[in-house]
Amino acid sequence: MHWSATLHVHKLNVRLTPANDAFQLRKKLKHRPSHGLQQSALAMAVDGQHIMVNACTGKMGHATAEAVVRAGLSLVPYSFTGSSEAVAVGNVGVEGIPVELVGPERRQQAMEQAKHEYPNMIIIDFTLPMAVNDNAVFYCQNKIPFVMGTTGGDRHKLLQDTKHAGVYAVIAPQMGKQVVAFQAMMEMMAQEFPGAFSGYNLSVTESHQRTKADTSGTAKAVVGSLQRLGLDFSEVTVLLGK
Repeated sequence: MHWSATLHVHKLNVRLTPANDAFQLRKKLKHRPSHGLQQSALAMAVDGQHIMVNACTGKMGHATAEAVVRAGLSLVPYSFTGSSEAVAVGNVGVEGIPVELVGPERRQQAMEQAKHEYPNMIIIDFTLPMAVNDNAVFYCQNKIPFVMGTTGGDRHKLLQDTKHAGVYAVIAPQMGKQVVAFQAMMEMMAQEFPGAFSGYNLSVTESHQRTKADTSGTAKAVVGSLQRLGLDFSEVTVLLGK
């Protein structure tokens, strides 16, 4: 007897079938609303809130900065980035607002100025996996609450550093509320019904833009829950688009 079940959650396609078939997870970012994720990342903000976005040179960072302006919030005109980008580009425009790119050698000076000019500032980070931990330590040292939308890095160290610093932060591999709800459902299933899917086969395939720097944190989180449900696998296949 053959059966299958398919669940669609905000462009996240999950299909579970018995052994010898496959479990497919496809995350089609290019079909998502252009700023849905960015708006979710801004949900904690209030009118008049000052937001710094790092870094405005990347696709996600620039889109987030645009969402800040569209939401009527105050975009801090500084963005921390790598040395090469700061030197080569100098500044970028976001919805008509000039934003100065600040390299590592000047970021503490710029941070002090930003804290003075924009009290109660929040930072939203969409940078690179290799910068996650260093950026988080820097935010913690300066006692600035932050949203870490960047995946990768040492996640255990990230959580520990933030906890020990006593800084408020939102740390999640996924900001889309529908997908977050799906992840919460999978986590609850894993806790309540451990091993329930033992004997099934599983594969995970995610599709991304070619510039994606690492395997999706969302895929990794879902895989963790499914493993606790008894599905045995260790590989996530990444399909990169054009």
